[in-house]
Amino acid sequence: MTDKKNKLVQTWRWYGPSDPVSLQDVKQAGAVGIVTALHHIPHGEVWPVADILERKAIIEASGLHWAVVESVPVHEAIKTRRADAGRYIENYKTSIRNLASCGIKTICYNFMPVLDWTRTQLDLTMTDGSKALYFNWIDLIIFDIHILQREGAAADYSQELLEKAKQRHAGMSQADLDDLRINVLMGIPNEKEIELEALRNSIGEYKEIGAEGLRSNLTWFLNEIADACESSGVVMTIHPDDPPYPILGLPRVASTKSDLEHILKSVDKPFNGICFCTGSLGASVSNVLTEIFEAVKKRVYFLHLRNVTKDEEGNFYEADHLGGDVNMYEIMKLVVAENERRTMPIPFRPDHGHQMLDDLQKVTNPGYSAIGRLRGLAELRGLELGVSGNY
Repeated sequence: MTDKKNKLVQTWRWYGPSDPVSLQDVKQAGAVGIVTALHHIPHGEVWPVADILERKAIIEASGLHWAVVESVPVHEAIKTRRADAGRYIENYKTSIRNLASCGIKTICYNFMPVLDWTRTQLDLTMTDGSKALYFNWIDLIIFDIHILQREGAAADYSQELLEKAKQRHAGMSQADLDDLRINVLMGIPNEKEIELEALRNSIGEYKEIGAEGLRSNLTWFLNEIADACESSGVVMTIHPDDPPYPILGLPRVASTKSDLEHILKSVDKPFNGICFCTGSLGASVSNVLTEIFEAVKKRVYFLHLRNVTKDEEGNFYEADHLGGDVNMYEIMKLVVAENERRTMPIPFRPDHGHQMLDDLQKVTNPGYSAIGRLRGLAELRGLELGVSGNY
């Protein structure tokens, strides 16, 4: 009889008690772990032990466990290293210790300026009638020039793209422009939408900082929290930039293989890890995901498995989990091999999913409806089983 080997931990992102998808739904999908955060706590403030325990108790009462925190947001004062950044660093360290004291020791975070993620359309209709998230450069240019009205924005785009944007903009109604504004500025569910003026101000601030400054600030942040993480047994997993290239004049520092290698080397300690997101990294035409995983696999502590279909201009939509341009079979082979070497198995979640079937008639969080993710989790579960043979 063959010895049983580690299986990946199947998890599910849940936005708390107000999430349209219930914990009972999650159980029926087959997940065992929950990925969640305390979205009601303002960015930069301490996560109280009482609030953490309350959320943990809700999850455990449903027969699940809180596997990963996604995320403890990094305050903009830290990313820009403003004069008051020290207060937010201390708050972050306290939140780390509080989470650890409650037994939650994997934290996912990102270091993207201002915008947590960016799409230009939230309901692209697929050929089967389901709906997907979509990023289109022409629409982003229209937002940048005509809605945000960023100074010097046109210089960032080719004349061909500017002409296409001009033509599309001419046929757009005010309602179309309002929808585009909402889509681009939409943040994490249950958190406040970014305001245009705040975005303009931040763009000016990051123009002075630049990519090298942001990279330096990330290293500083990781060094500052290192003791809190190491003493409490917490691992940090940085999520790649989404999308993985500069937009709206904002720099990027976690988009490529060299970016992720630099992050790990800049603070070369076991707590400093990667959330390997196949969708975010896969949206770049230059990223080779198998090479990236091989380069950073020893410090991959969390997995987001989703797929994208892209074109040469960098436009992309979120495809079926086993469809699209990401060869999920090759990724899963590498992931399973690495996981089998671990003492503690790696948690993964199906990331995003098409709005489909009955969910088309429901109000859902964009990318986080139930049935599309259930399909994705089932496909990924089957793929892992087929690759590993680990019944």
